[in-house]
Amino acid sequence: MKGYVHSIETFGSVDGPGIRYVVFLQGCPMRCLYCHNPDTWAIGKGREVEAMELIEEYEKNKMFYRGGGITVTGGEPLLQLDFLIELLSLAKQRGIHTCIDTSGITYSPEAKDYILKLDTLMQYVDLVMLDIKHIDPVKHRALTSRDNGGILAFARYLAERDIPVWIRHVIVKGYTDSPEDLRSLGRFIGGLRNVKALDVLPYHAMGESKYRELGMKYPLEGMKALERSEAECAKMHILEGVREARRSK
Repeated sequence: MKGYVHSIETFGSVDGPGIRYVVFLQGCPMRCLYCHNPDTWAIGKGREVEAMELIEEYEKNKMFYRGGGITVTGGEPLLQLDFLIELLSLAKQRGIHTCIDTSGITYSPEAKDYILKLDTLMQYVDLVMLDIKHIDPVKHRALTSRDNGGILAFARYLAERDIPVWIRHVIVKGYTDSPEDLRSLGRFIGGLRNVKALDVLPYHAMGESKYRELGMKYPLEGMKALERSEAECAKMHILEGVREARRSK
C-alpha cells in the first residue's frame, strides 16, 4: 500500500503528546483562507511512499519518541483512508502511539463503505486532533469553501465510540473571534464526553510568503498576526459555553 506524502517532520512538538514523527499527507478538499500549506491541496500528487517505509524510519529514531508517537496530518489525512489503515495498524503492532490531525471534512454518515473503513481505522487510533474551523455553517463556508455539517457529525461519531479528542480552533480577527460564536462552539464541545483538550491558536501570517513563492494571492494579505493574549481571551468564551452545556445536562 502506497500513500501520497507531502513531507515529514521528524521532531514534532505540537502535534500530539510528546515528541512526534509527523507525516503530512498530500491532498485537501478545503480552501481555508488562512491555510499556510496550499502546496498540500492537490490530490493524487506528492511522493509515493509505502506504509512500512514510514514505520521503519520511525523505528530508526524511536528512542527520541518516548512519550510521543506518530501523527498523520495533511492536507487531509482521511482522504487516504486505506493507506492510513495500513500505516496505523502497523504502528499499533509495534506499540506506537497513534494520532490523526484532521478537519473531519470527508465524513459522510450515508456512505456505508466509508463508515466501515473508518470503523476499522479507529481500532488503531489513540487520539484524534479535530480542527473545527467555525461552528456557524454559513461562516464556515465563507472561511473554508465547505459546509461543516459532516465535520460536526464526525465529532459526534468520535464521541459515540469514545475516541479521545483534542479540539483545535484558530482565532482569526473578523472571522472566528465573535464571542457569541465562540460560546456556541463551547456549547457544542460541552456535549462531547470524549474531549480531552482544547487548543485555541492565534492566527499567524507565516503562510503569506509561501503563497508568493507559489505565485498565488494570499486571501488574508495584510492581516496582522493575532496576539496570544487575544487567543486566550477567545478560549475563555469557549469554556464559558462548555460550562453552559454541562450545567444544562
